[in-house]
Amino acid sequence: MKVMTTWNGKRLFTSVGDSGYPVRMDATPKYGGDGTGATPMELLLAGLAGCIGIDITMILNSFLEKITSLEIEADGTRKEQNPSGFTAIELIFRVEGDIPDYQIWKAIQMGKEKYCAVSDSLKADISYRLILNGQEVFQP
Repeated sequence: MKVMTTWNGKRLFTSVGDSGYPVRMDATPKYGGDGTGATPMELLLAGLAGCIGIDITMILNSFLEKITSLEIEADGTRKEQNPSGFTAIELIFRVEGDIPDYQIWKAIQMGKEKYCAVSDSLKADISYRLILNGQEVFQP
């Protein structure tokens, strides 16, 4: 897998991988950018949420018609000193639908332990929460 990243001036970069879809990255004005793209750290959280989201939907494929909504919030805590990488990330799964909580937890667990290459690539401690139909469901 390769990604080509091209500088577009100031702090703006565009990356294109084998899929052919461009991703625009920029620094915030605090760091000399114009804020015209996602920051690399935002993309890392998005990549984590997308990776485990894809895994979960593949695992729950036969139940997808019972799920009306699935959102994954990724909240990262960073070190204060440089390099200010993530030390902890909390993933909150908000699911609406007629599906038992244990099935969702099983899919999250499988994604976490067997399939999500992004989470496997990170040093940060990753925790998981499930909110099903507006109610927090604790892991069995």
